[in-house]
Amino acid sequence: MIFEGFIEAETVFLWTTFALALLLGVVANKTNFCTMGAVSDWVNMGDLGRIRAWLLAIAVAMLGVVILETMGLINADAAFPPYRNSQLIWAENLLGGVLFGIGMTLASGCGNKTLVRIGGGNFKSVVVLMVIAVIAYFMTNPFPDSDKTLFGLLFYDWIRPLAIDVGEAQDFGSLLNPDNAVMTRLLIGIVLVLATLVFVFKSADFRNSRDNILGGIIVGLVVLGGWYVSSNVEITVDEELYSLSDYYGEWDMLADSEDGKPAAGRPLSPQSFTFINPMGQTFGYIGSGLSRSMLTFGIMALMGVIVGSFLWSLLSKSLRFEWFISFKDFVTHIVGAVLMGFGGVLALGCTIGQGITGVSTLAAGSFLALVAIVFGSAITMKVQYYKLVYEEEASFVKALVAGLADMKLLPNRLRKLDAV
Repeated sequence: MIFEGFIEAETVFLWTTFALALLLGVVANKTNFCTMGAVSDWVNMGDLGRIRAWLLAIAVAMLGVVILETMGLINADAAFPPYRNSQLIWAENLLGGVLFGIGMTLASGCGNKTLVRIGGGNFKSVVVLMVIAVIAYFMTNPFPDSDKTLFGLLFYDWIRPLAIDVGEAQDFGSLLNPDNAVMTRLLIGIVLVLATLVFVFKSADFRNSRDNILGGIIVGLVVLGGWYVSSNVEITVDEELYSLSDYYGEWDMLADSEDGKPAAGRPLSPQSFTFINPMGQTFGYIGSGLSRSMLTFGIMALMGVIVGSFLWSLLSKSLRFEWFISFKDFVTHIVGAVLMGFGGVLALGCTIGQGITGVSTLAAGSFLALVAIVFGSAITMKVQYYKLVYEEEASFVKALVAGLADMKLLPNRLRKLDAV
């Protein structure tokens, strides 16, 4: 997609993103595609249907990315956020993932599900979005009249030194064969995708579930579409091609004036769907007085999912107003939202941002974050369940130990509560 001017190119970039996100919102609402729900089905009922749908989405996105990269049609090396960064921030991936997993369980859904629920009329999720947005914004942007961010104040000094320099990049292709990372990623990706598809479709119940299959395929294709669009919108200047981010970097030389210049260049880089940092971007966009220069892929994605979910809610006549059932419910959701804000930024993404988009790049940190998110959510559900069943007898520590024993992470002899 080649354009002669930046404004035209950016407009197509943003509105194509919105269209893809609208499709994501429709499909996620229709099929009940929900990563927290998938973990809940697995932990509480042993049902892997929605886990398989999530894995199918990962497989579709991963296969598309590794194939299109070999064709030069996707540039995940230059991604925003930098999934393949040479600095493996393993501690941030793990801590952020666990915090996010706990938070999404307390707040009744991950970032994408929060947006889908808003589109369906859930005003609890509006509050969750607002809290996440403020936390995410100040994790990466300084407080007014200050140069301090939440990340700098609370995390940077002790967690960033734990990062490991892995060389060129942290994706499995670069780690195993840096001289030919692209072809190595292709081989690894194909093997992982085939193994995933075997696991996904060996279930007769899943093969008969049209919604799960539809949700997995469409979500994976939407993520792939985000990668493709953001990697292929280009501007021609004097017979030379510039990507959006390259053009921004050369703005003083190439642009006729400062009119239309975005506030930052990194959000113009190749990328796909993620929702926690964009919630922070949306807070900044509103604070700017809705300045067009603040519009990003992430903001358009956020709005598109809400609109898509709302449209499906109208078509299916499922739109309904929801509010907190008690003060305890309110506090639980607020705590969950705070943890999601911190965790999503630390981990560089959410269940979509790291769990599908990041994993599709075969970045080691994305796999760490994905495992941590699932663990954080699963153990929270275990603790909640034990406290519900045993009530006053189940202290937090007893419930935690029982949950960890259920997950084979602690020996059974340490549990004080019988398995339920």
